[in-house]
Amino acid sequence: MEYDVLKENTKIAHANHQLLKEHNIRSVDIMGSIGSGKTSLIIKMAEKLSKKGLRVGAIAGDVTGDDDFKRMRAGGITVMNCNTGHECHLDANMVKKVLKKMDLHAIDVLFIENVGNLVCPADFPLGADLRMVVISTTEGDDMVRKHPDIFLHSDIAVINKADIAEYVDVDINVVKNDYSRLTGGVLKMMECSVKKDKGVDEIISALKLV
Repeated sequence: MEYDVLKENTKIAHANHQLLKEHNIRSVDIMGSIGSGKTSLIIKMAEKLSKKGLRVGAIAGDVTGDDDFKRMRAGGITVMNCNTGHECHLDANMVKKVLKKMDLHAIDVLFIENVGNLVCPADFPLGADLRMVVISTTEGDDMVRKHPDIFLHSDIAVINKADIAEYVDVDINVVKNDYSRLTGGVLKMMECSVKKDKGVDEIISALKLV
């Protein structure tokens, strides 16, 4: 049964991807735990992309509530809320239903903010061009070792709140080295501080959004 669920999810994810491509939308599935700074990073990237003339849309995924949705909307993003109920992740069918309600002709870049979780989202691709995982220094320096699957299922990894690493007694190099070993040295973890606006431009470039 689990295999069938994953197989069906993959099928729908492919259809989502085709739909977004038909509208020339560049899309990113952003995963990470609660408090890692996903929402803040999305808002900051949207601000920068808007200044370059790109129209940014987003899907705010949460188990319940609309706090992230409200923050994104206040940041000028065309956003739709998506509550999963009891599910710990978005799936392709949920995203499909939201996409039907969005004016895709009015979006150039779509950010899909997944539910705050470093486990479940890894197994459920949504149809985005790229998958990015965001962690923060406040989560400790063992996040890659504890949750390897989500990093292996991501195209880009970011460690946020780099500006306060020393205050939370975290060595960023430990995290980055763990990631490098996990990915065979092929990929390097990016670091940033959304609050200080450091590293955000580099992330936008890595995501090939401009």
